Amino acid sequence: MKTLQPLPFEEANVASQALFTDVKSKIGMLPNLYAAMGVSDKLLGGFLNFTETLKSGEFSAKEYEAIALATSQANGCAYCLSAHTAIGKMNGFTEDETLALRTNTISNEKLNALVSLASDFVNTKGHPSKSYINTFFNTGFNKPAFAELIAIVSLITITNTIFHNGGFEIDFPKAQNIEQLQEV
Repeated sequence: MKTLQPLPFEEANVASQALFTDVKSKIGMLPNLYAAMGVSDKLLGGFLNFTETLKSGEFSAKEYEAIALATSQANGCAYCLSAHTAIGKMNGFTEDETLALRTNTISNEKLNALVSLASDFVNTKGHPSKSYINTFFNTGFNKPAFAELIAIVSLITITNTIFHNGGFEIDFPKAQNIEQLQEV
């Protein structure tokens, strides 16, 4: 059963309406995911604030999107794979690179260490292998980056789970190889 549907603007409370308006003014649209999250202004507001905080942290915009792609792939989320493929391309990744990030086969050693560890966090329910952790640090990442990686994986897992429990269409160009993940 799909419980979380996009909340129409006129049905949202005043706080969610303000968040919807702010998102739309910043990116030109209100993604269905955010409209579904808006059922709780605390969820959407907290998510947006924490996301902005993390985006000013240790990782570049490209690295953030790499984590988002790897996490969404590991969680099997067609919506977030589509959204982060589009955003990743806006940040300089090619289509082939977005696919390689999703499968932990990107040729860039540092990015591959990053996405491999992100995927392992999801696949092991938060208990990554020492080899992935060591590779992460050996490629130049630090402890603050490790902590922020955990937070980003967690945030993206929230959006993945919202989609899995939502009844809404993907409103981004659909990413390649997601057909088996789509339920809507």
